[in-house]
Amino acid sequence: MKIKLENTFITDNTLECEKGCFFLKTEQNKQFENEALKKECKIIDVKECKKILNIDENIKIIGITGTNGKTTTAAAIYSILLDLGYKCGLCGTRGAFINDEQIDEKSLTTSAILKTLEYLKIATQKGCEFFVMEVSSHALVQNRIEGLKFAAKIFTNITQDHLDFHQNFENYKQAKELFFTDESLKFINKDALAIKFNVKNAFTYGIENPSLYQIKAYSLENGINAVAMIKNTTFHIESPMLGLFNLYNLLAASACVNELVKPNLDDLEKAINHFGGVCGRVEQVADGVIVDFAHTPDGIEKVLDALKNKKLIVVFGAGGNRDRTKRPLMGKVVEHFAKTAIITSDNPRDEDPKIIIEEIASGFKEPKKALMIEDRKEAIKKALELKEKDDLVVILGKGDEETQEIKGVKYPFSDKLVVNEILRIN
Repeated sequence: MKIKLENTFITDNTLECEKGCFFLKTEQNKQFENEALKKECKIIDVKECKKILNIDENIKIIGITGTNGKTTTAAAIYSILLDLGYKCGLCGTRGAFINDEQIDEKSLTTSAILKTLEYLKIATQKGCEFFVMEVSSHALVQNRIEGLKFAAKIFTNITQDHLDFHQNFENYKQAKELFFTDESLKFINKDALAIKFNVKNAFTYGIENPSLYQIKAYSLENGINAVAMIKNTTFHIESPMLGLFNLYNLLAASACVNELVKPNLDDLEKAINHFGGVCGRVEQVADGVIVDFAHTPDGIEKVLDALKNKKLIVVFGAGGNRDRTKRPLMGKVVEHFAKTAIITSDNPRDEDPKIIIEEIASGFKEPKKALMIEDRKEAIKKALELKEKDDLVVILGKGDEETQEIKGVKYPFSDKLVVNEILRIN
């Protein structure tokens, strides 16, 4: 990509280089430095790039990492800060936003560093005091956040995912640990410490284990209704959002904002409770139909557990070219919770969707009980046909994604739009 300047531009791609431009050298592309020099480019690092782009070094960057919960926690912090009167930016799976305006479409969880610097440049121009971003394990290993100074970092949880990239769970844990070795404020989910962090002065939050930010009582019957405590002060979290996992997300967001800006707790409480959730995350898209992004065994379990008071018809699949070992585990979880399970395509990418479906089905004690419908639209249609009065159809894996990737091509596909089309909802 390139960022245009008055008389030249900055790029991180030697294919775009030309005489006099700036080439941003990073850990990812440093092997191409000589090629950039041959094209008479000026070589700069991230620090120099920030100066050229006039990025405000005082913007407080907040990073969230974890297997699940990054998107909702980041969105909650962003929403709370805006409601408290601060100007703020956000980037992650859902795209990039500045002061409640979307400036870029959905992309990687964590963009390449030059793209992030472009967002920070815009955030500076718009007067932002804070910038919230999701940080993936891939980005940590690939140095996609190099040169960024974080004011605060949050660890949500860690469960099996991305073993196609990290090879084993230990490597995955170590990738997360890389994020917590600086002097930023750190917020750690004490109930999810499956990893030993080298952490100094960490703020803890939790429900089961004694923590600085502690849930003292809660109900999840009709959304979230909880009493949270910091030291000897209590505040209430009330939200239409569903599930224990979302209570953790809201607790992490409130802890982070409270330590960063020290707001009046009444104002913080109002801002927390104003946040209504994220599209595609336990989103009711029609009467008795829920769409969610969950695509890991743990993520699926948390969502279905939150909805277990209903008779569940679950439509789900698994992404191709990704961790194959989690597929039977996903099947096992769905079989435990679902009245009816329909296994279908997710984003098969370069893999044969039939093989992916078979690998998921291998996790069922009784594979024959699972319906296997390769065409995702037909699978959703079947679920809606089978739905009875008190059933809840839960469509997992893609959330608010608007495409389906098959053999290198991204075709338009939205679970929500498909549901609306089938039900003829306008």
